Amino acid sequence: MIIAVMNYSGNVGKSMVARHLLAPRLGDASVISIESINADDNDGPTMRGSEFGTLQEKLLALDDAVVDIGASNVEDLVNRMKSYSGSHEDFDLFVVPTVPDAKQERDTLATIKALSDEIGIERERIRVVLNMVDPRDALRSKFASLFAFHDEHRGFVLREEASIHENELFGKLANSPITIGDLLADATDYKAMIREAQTSEQKTELARKVAMRRLAVGVNAQLDSVFAALMR
Repeated sequence: MIIAVMNYSGNVGKSMVARHLLAPRLGDASVISIESINADDNDGPTMRGSEFGTLQEKLLALDDAVVDIGASNVEDLVNRMKSYSGSHEDFDLFVVPTVPDAKQERDTLATIKALSDEIGIERERIRVVLNMVDPRDALRSKFASLFAFHDEHRGFVLREEASIHENELFGKLANSPITIGDLLADATDYKAMIREAQTSEQKTELARKVAMRRLAVGVNAQLDSVFAALMR
């Protein structure tokens, strides 16, 4: 499966969605980053939007990939998709992350309109992920414009279950090569190491690793639920 992750707006968690939500659940799919100015964390190989021809060749040779398209390259990519007839068919899904902020919500609506109205992407291939959500909040209130647009437009898939809760772990992993999967796979007995540590600094660092692994368990389970809702 080939998935594009995109939004005209920055700071919506595109790279987090690509690296931590999608790629691990697509058999550790390749993450291809298209970004010239990236506000999100990003540690993968980069490709400018102007290199769209090369991107097509790469995607046609892959079974699974997640393309993380930075905000500064979305407009260029949309224009190139219109120029390369049928190129949008290389993508199985277009995932649009958004957050509960007025500017980002406006940019999200613009992104959806560009995909559906300008390129002609079918409804089922455009799917929104609600990010940085406080689970105590009423989503229809927090994302009022988005839900109102969905009720009227119906040109994309929006499910309340496809919402990623706020968690400090995402901040801790920003700009880090470590993934949630790495944390879960780490079987080191840090508690034993803490007992043997000689300095308070060593104890603190080891305790931090224990805390991150514990956070990863809950976050991973929540992302499993989000992915299931997104792919339904």
